[in-house]
Amino acid sequence: MKFPGEAAERVARALLTAGPSTATDLAELLAMTPAGIRRILGGLMDSGLVVAHDRAPYGPSPKRGRGRPSSVFSLTPQGRAACDQSYDDLAVEALRFMSEAYGPQAVEAFATQRANRMASAMVPDGATTASPHEVAAALSLAGYAAEITPLGGVSVQLCQHHCPVVDAAREFPVMCEAETTALGHVLGTHVTRLATLAHGDEVCTAVIPFDAHTVASRDTLGKVSV
Repeated sequence: MKFPGEAAERVARALLTAGPSTATDLAELLAMTPAGIRRILGGLMDSGLVVAHDRAPYGPSPKRGRGRPSSVFSLTPQGRAACDQSYDDLAVEALRFMSEAYGPQAVEAFATQRANRMASAMVPDGATTASPHEVAAALSLAGYAAEITPLGGVSVQLCQHHCPVVDAAREFPVMCEAETTALGHVLGTHVTRLATLAHGDEVCTAVIPFDAHTVASRDTLGKVSV
């Protein structure tokens, strides 16, 4: 699936990074007119790459002005796939071969090793764990377009708008399971996965509760209002 033009790809990638947004939000982000953004969004919707909602499908709704509520736009699975520049097809083929040749335990071992290696890179030098914002920043650098949003005063939500290996995770759920376990280890607390792109949800979300470590972490209180 290809984008219907360079401007359409810019808008789609803005949605990938920012998550569900109104046309006004995207216009401000990309320094374009709302009318121009709506025209591009129309083309993306016709191509099946973007869908419109009456409200944000997850997390806080974008700010709206007076008058008629604005539609909130997000990428479809096809839109996210079009943004993906990874070699996910090759990864799926390799995992299938591994499973057939060596059994599902080989895939599980690979998933665990990959998740642990990715998580260990999130821990700052001299520390034993990472804060939620450090985890989100590291995931974004790895292509997951992650962010942290507050959930009351007892937890935060980790949202991943993109997954570079979504096709592999769809066929081999152990990829998501291993990632969740590894994130729990690096955060020093239990992580509860609520939704995944691999299961057809709009976003990957996980709840990270506050505990003694999290409240005292380097940036949780500074970047999340609790």
